[in-house]
Amino acid sequence: ISTSFSQGFLEVTSLFYGYYLVDAVLISITKYNLPLAYLLATFAYLALNFLWLLKRSVEGFKQNLVHDADPFQSYCNKVFAGWDFCITDPNAARLKHRSLLYELQTDLQEERLRQKIAERTMEEKLRIYSLRVFINIIVIAILSGCFYSIYRVTVFSQEDSSVSIRNDTRRDLVKAGDYSKRNYCERVKYLNIAPFMFCLSSRCVFLRLASIGVLLFSLWSQISDCRNDKCEPCGYNYELYPCWESDVGREMYKLMIFDFIVILAVALFVDFPRKLLVTHCSWKLVQWFGHKEFEISNNVLEIIYGQTICWIGTFFSPLLPAIATIKYFIVFYVKKIVLIHTCKPAARPVRASGSNFFFLVVLLIGLLLAFVPLGVSIAHIPSSKACGPFRSFNTSWEVIPDTILQFPTALQHILFGLTSEAFAVPLFVILCIIMFYVIALDRAHKRVVEQLREQLVLVRSGPALY
Repeated sequence: ISTSFSQGFLEVTSLFYGYYLVDAVLISITKYNLPLAYLLATFAYLALNFLWLLKRSVEGFKQNLVHDADPFQSYCNKVFAGWDFCITDPNAARLKHRSLLYELQTDLQEERLRQKIAERTMEEKLRIYSLRVFINIIVIAILSGCFYSIYRVTVFSQEDSSVSIRNDTRRDLVKAGDYSKRNYCERVKYLNIAPFMFCLSSRCVFLRLASIGVLLFSLWSQISDCRNDKCEPCGYNYELYPCWESDVGREMYKLMIFDFIVILAVALFVDFPRKLLVTHCSWKLVQWFGHKEFEISNNVLEIIYGQTICWIGTFFSPLLPAIATIKYFIVFYVKKIVLIHTCKPAARPVRASGSNFFFLVVLLIGLLLAFVPLGVSIAHIPSSKACGPFRSFNTSWEVIPDTILQFPTALQHILFGLTSEAFAVPLFVILCIIMFYVIALDRAHKRVVEQLREQLVLVRSGPALY
């Protein structure tokens, strides 16, 4: 379905890069520079996402830092100062009560797990670490084969466009790799204790995003394949990719649509049938599987994966964020229905504050990783000469200096000076000095906090001494 739409009537619409023209648009007496607007709109969208994520991550880091500073103080804060006395609604009070109970259960379970880890014998540690090494070696070997298969199928399908499995096989391999990684994460969830949850989730995110990276690398290796003078006229493989930006946009569009279809298919053909079987079938094997647990980490990582695809495809498919908005609006209600009607509570509670901070950091890392292919596409690979708003420029970035050259001479000198090494080096030194000052100030504040905490302990124990 996604292949038919992306290579059918949608290919010549505003959904993809190739639809936009290089000519400036006259609005009344004002000249609207469409290439410059196209590039700056992409930069503005990504910059707003980056600033918002950075702000939320800093807020989460502060909360996480306060919690990790003194775990025993956290119990006192929740028991004696956790209740909001402004609550008057019974439903809100019940929800707040459950939230406090859940946080206390999480704290106690993490403390119990830390104690259990500390009591492990050397033999148990050796057995666990050996099992982890063995599993990781097998998984790395399987993933290496998946990545190589993605690369080889991409190269083969692009070189021989007559092959009927051109796009479908590539998509299936990418998705098979992704969901095999997810299954791997679920099968080793006995490692999913608090200190290891973040490491495990980070590994799952890396493996999911790595499949996108392999796909993009294989595409760009074909786009930049200049053997046999393929790139001599245009600087890229124009015979295979006359409009390579639209081709990359179609790949990101197909990945997003396929991900949406898989989410719906899992809900309709896996989750609900499993619920019916467990409810109405008394077989021991069926009851052994039981109801599905709603795993927050896997569901959030799916969102991060889809959002990273959206960020990468923004430049090549400008309307992809709108499609992602509609997709996640529908996915939210699908997941809500699945959660309410087919799932049971997780056996191990997950701390909300720490998890929120971790997922925001992972989302921020996904955005930073998305900058890499976008930066290479905009500043390094020659722009298509057959389509798009940058067909008159060697690269998409050249529209910036070309526009600056139209400014007054004094403003040109200022702008070029701001981008020169003479300005960048002093700016870097000043930023380093500010960073060292902030680090020193933070350490001083920590020492003051420790001294105040010691004074509070002395004041509390003072009357008992006399």
